[in-house]
Amino acid sequence: MLKIVLYQPEIPPNTGNIIRLCANNGCSLHLIEPLGFDLDDKKMRRAGLDYREFADMQLYPDMASFKQDHGGGRLLAVTTRGGTAYHQVRYQPGDAIVFGPETRGLPRDILEELGPHRTLRIPMKPQSRSLNLSNAVALVVYEGLRQLDFPGLQ
Repeated sequence: MLKIVLYQPEIPPNTGNIIRLCANNGCSLHLIEPLGFDLDDKKMRRAGLDYREFADMQLYPDMASFKQDHGGGRLLAVTTRGGTAYHQVRYQPGDAIVFGPETRGLPRDILEELGPHRTLRIPMKPQSRSLNLSNAVALVVYEGLRQLDFPGLQ
């Protein structure tokens, strides 16, 4: 299954929506601190409803801790500066797809470490800045699941 990685998420309802997404599609969710909210935030709980108990969610103090736990699987990052459109990559079971904070995106050092071949973009109009984080996660993850023939889903 795919791993969704939120690097320093800032907006509680987005994370709540993504928790709900993971509970429904079986992807694991990995949150990299610092978070811009408390995990018990009322807005996040409302967006995630009662799905948190059904989602595989883990918290990490930093990106290095996540990478160590990830076990050497492929890391892909979604960014407006991505080198490849998200639908043009061949997803593999165990891929970790990293999304940056809502207001600033992923730091340049993470993007440079991954290189253009592992940075993905969502096609948009030239004057557009970005999509909502939970919408972007849903688009990219469901493309990956589609390519993997929706494992475990009906």
